[in-house]
Amino acid sequence: MSAIYHQVSPQKLHDLTLDIFRHMGCTPEHARIAAGVLQSADLRGIDSHGVARLSGYVRLWNANRINAAAKPRLTYETETTGTLDGDGGLGLVNAAVAMDIAIEKAKKYGSGWIAIKNSNHFGIASAHATKALREDMIGMALTNASPLVSPTFSKERLLGTNPICYAIPAGEENPVVIDLATSAAANGKLEIAQRKNEPIPSGWLQDKEGKVSNNPADLKGGGSLLPLGSEKKTGSHKGYALSAFVDIFSGVLSGANYGPWVPPFVSFLPLADNMPGEGIGHFVGAMRVDGFRPVNDFKKNMDQWIRRFKASETIDGQDEVIIPGEPETRMEQDRLINGIPLIDPVFQDLRTLCNEFGMPFPELAHS
Repeated sequence: MSAIYHQVSPQKLHDLTLDIFRHMGCTPEHARIAAGVLQSADLRGIDSHGVARLSGYVRLWNANRINAAAKPRLTYETETTGTLDGDGGLGLVNAAVAMDIAIEKAKKYGSGWIAIKNSNHFGIASAHATKALREDMIGMALTNASPLVSPTFSKERLLGTNPICYAIPAGEENPVVIDLATSAAANGKLEIAQRKNEPIPSGWLQDKEGKVSNNPADLKGGGSLLPLGSEKKTGSHKGYALSAFVDIFSGVLSGANYGPWVPPFVSFLPLADNMPGEGIGHFVGAMRVDGFRPVNDFKKNMDQWIRRFKASETIDGQDEVIIPGEPETRMEQDRLINGIPLIDPVFQDLRTLCNEFGMPFPELAHS
């Protein structure tokens, strides 16, 4: 049975999302930021991290695990670094606020780096890293996440999907946006596969006994995601190391939780005992290109780099070599024109949220 989709207007969907965040108690500015991060995911085709996550944020808020009225503040600071206490608020907002601070520091001193604690799920990393591009800077965003991933040789969940994103400006070409989970697959992909009742590729997941599984439901049955590389013989130790880097920078450096103590995104799971830190942690940074060389010279070479890779000889049957971030850029261009396809369960979740808040369910169809 094929999935049912609703083609919705990006602007109407954004406005509905903003209204729901306002009903949660967010300030107008924080609601605007949060809605913008979710919209960025839906436009770029990262459907697992767009409005599909909205009901999860509401459930965490209902469970008093998100402070919608949070007031993030710096608690530690030098000229180029700082730690932001997110006040238990939306990670969507905290990471964006921290990135603005990092950019301002970079304007003055060449680079800026902010660790964030006492936060929650921050959406897609690229929404935060790409903020640096408009200032001719290289942006970086990391976050740890609730433990779903096993280290190499283990069947115990100790790490999150722990994404890394770097955003690098170019001249005439689109920027290079490197945004990846350090697990073999993001959890959101398993959620989508389960909604569609589809199997997943080998190498994404192991069951509770440590055997490779194609059934996305095995994750809820006690299994775990595998690190990038899947198995030791195919390089899982490299994915494990990258995930550890993200966890240490996001959690240990900031004073947030780390490893098996990172709070779960779902509200029905209890928090871990003896948590060593505060909330979920993130790490963001910005570097001025002109701290290394003239911006125009760098962009000229970036354009050349992109064009040379795009022109590389392809394997038989392959259409083209794709630059990191290119599929998402194309998807955004298409969805801005043709609308965002929402799978029916997500569409119905939005209807339920409107009922919960006493809001009329708006007409979302793209025209």
